[in-house]
Amino acid sequence: MDITPFVPADRQLIQGYGDGGFRISGNRHEGAVLVFPGQTLAWGVADFAAITPESLAPVLEAAPKVELLLLGSGGRMLLPSPELRRYFRERGVVLEAMDTGAACRTYNVLLAEERRVAAALLPF
Repeated sequence: MDITPFVPADRQLIQGYGDGGFRISGNRHEGAVLVFPGQTLAWGVADFAAITPESLAPVLEAAPKVELLLLGSGGRMLLPSPELRRYFRERGVVLEAMDTGAACRTYNVLLAEERRVAAALLPF
């Protein structure tokens, strides 16, 4: 039985993760990435401590507007600072942190539901 959610062909579906990168819609991406329904971008963040509002600026610039940002913190869940959460909340974006595997799976489900979601993913 196939349990893969239906996702239109032009959407960025996360198909795998590990070994320092991700497989998204058939393409291998090394290192951290920002994933939007219509595109995947390299994300110049080396570790969780380097995440700042500036590093996540493409999320706020995205069209259509992102409503939910999933923050994949690597192999284990780490919580972003209250200031970072507040920064995004004040701009109408809910920030949800989880380990990267959970963020990938959650992103795919929300993508299939046609939600305005993005994922900022650190590899492990």
